[in-house]
Amino acid sequence: MISEEEKEELKIELAKLEDEISTLRQVLAAKEKHLVEIKQKLGISLMNELKQNFSKSWHDMQTTSAYKKTHETLSHAGQKATAAISNVGTAISKKFGDMRNSPTFKSFEEKVETTVTSLKTKVGGTSHTGGSFEEVLSSTAHASAQSSLAGTRLPESEEELQC
Repeated sequence: MISEEEKEELKIELAKLEDEISTLRQVLAAKEKHLVEIKQKLGISLMNELKQNFSKSWHDMQTTSAYKKTHETLSHAGQKATAAISNVGTAISKKFGDMRNSPTFKSFEEKVETTVTSLKTKVGGTSHTGGSFEEVLSSTAHASAQSSLAGTRLPESEEELQC
């Protein structure tokens, strides 16, 4: 239990503390106002302050050992991944080159060429043998398109188009 005398002393101390806090708040508000005025005179805006704070924080973070170690690890992993992808690409290119020169692929080319020649003859195109694989494929696509169009009836009037 607290005596009446101690209660009075505590109430007086409480009042003094509340007064001091109020005075400190007024002083702080006055100083903050003065700070804003100085910043305005110097041309320092909130955005500039944020940029500076961000730059400083970013710099501080980059200088930490954790960031340096992570950066180093990711950089090393990226180099390894790039090398691996390059090796895979080289291997695939080599495989396709080897495959293109294989007897099986040559046989496939000859079969496609024979088919194209046959299609051209049936569709009424000129028969010509030889040519690169790309030419043979192009000819096949063209002949195929012509043969599918031959069986398609085109609309003869505007009414047929609208239906």
